[in-house]
Amino acid sequence: MKNYFDLSGQTAVITGCSTGLGVQMAKALANQGSNIVCLARRREKVDENAAMLQQEFGVKALGVVCDVTDTEQVNAAVQQVIQEFGRIDILINNAGTGGVVPAEEMSDEVFAHEMEIDLFGCFKMARAVAAKAMLPAGYGRIINIASMYGLVGNKIAPTAAYHAAKGGVVNLTRALASEWGGRGITVNAICPGYFETPLTKETLDSPFFQEYARTMIPMARYGKEGELDTAAIFLASPCNTYVNGAILPVDGGYTCM
Repeated sequence: MKNYFDLSGQTAVITGCSTGLGVQMAKALANQGSNIVCLARRREKVDENAAMLQQEFGVKALGVVCDVTDTEQVNAAVQQVIQEFGRIDILINNAGTGGVVPAEEMSDEVFAHEMEIDLFGCFKMARAVAAKAMLPAGYGRIINIASMYGLVGNKIAPTAAYHAAKGGVVNLTRALASEWGGRGITVNAICPGYFETPLTKETLDSPFFQEYARTMIPMARYGKEGELDTAAIFLASPCNTYVNGAILPVDGGYTCM
């Protein structure tokens, strides 16, 4: 019987793999047998998460320190992974930030910072991994973590820079899928809705947000830990050979209204 979601022997690089959704997706892919590279800026976090993945799932895992806005660090990190594993099959571009500032008060620096991390960082990682590993191998799965805010606006929080950056990630996904699809690489995006992480739990559990969720989200709740996993596994699968340039909202239906 064929296991469509077996990732044994694959190597996945996950950016922003220090807390939250990055770690959740790392666990999901490790559970399917993939070796994992935890890539983020904090040495203690990436090493801690790599040790946890090795112990819990029995896969090979490596912590790599890298700031995705720094081209030299990105190139060096990708080279380090290739030397260690000999391949990169999966890239999940998850690193991101999200400043809340009214548009009329937002400085150039805040807007530029958002673009540097969420959009340009995503491109730098994709460029390096494709050039050094995936295009030479004629195979790859790139998954960009955008946001439902890359598809729509919102009235609950002033985050124009985040919307702009994630909207850029959505169309960057389409552009890279068009360029690389004929060369063995699929490029897709996941657009998460509201998900519980250590940084969002207090806000999402507040009475104000609970009422907002009941009104604005068809499923009347925010996303729980693990509910992004199946989308990541599906798009990472070697059996997923004809889904390319797809933009997949995982938002409880928020963007369908």
